[in-house]
Amino acid sequence: MAIKDTSKKPYIIDNQEEVFVGLDLPIRKGTDKQGYFASTTTTIEAVKNNIRNLLNTTPQERLYYPTFGLNLRTLLFNNIDESTEITVQQNIVDTFKFWLPFVNIQNIQINTQSTEPSLNTNTISVNIVFNIVQDPDTTASITLDFNDNVSEETFNSGPDSTLG
Repeated sequence: MAIKDTSKKPYIIDNQEEVFVGLDLPIRKGTDKQGYFASTTTTIEAVKNNIRNLLNTTPQERLYYPTFGLNLRTLLFNNIDESTEITVQQNIVDTFKFWLPFVNIQNIQINTQSTEPSLNTNTISVNIVFNIVQDPDTTASITLDFNDNVSEETFNSGPDSTLG
């Protein structure tokens, strides 16, 4: 006789827009229906936010989670070749296995380009095609761009700035 495995929760299909799955990023005020913070209505939206959060966080940045994140921004200042791309892809896969084990990565593409050659600005674009382990038929993708543009507005050199 077959024994039903009750240790795993069944995957629930997102078909009710009144049920909220997680916080939407960037964090902002939500509608009356959502509560105080804006929320996601599907698991895929919540997972995309988790991926954005993971890839945009630098290790040692989150309190109590020193290994959370990847250091992708440091690549902006390095020469990137094929072996670097393979290393980055493997780091992404390993990080997902630890922090997002419910996500199955199907493909990772890393594109590098110089957006403004005269200013030596670089952009790294990471595209990840994935699915949720419990829902292998639904695939989604997310693209994140990392660049080293520093706005001139960051530096205040007007008459209001004082030294010393």
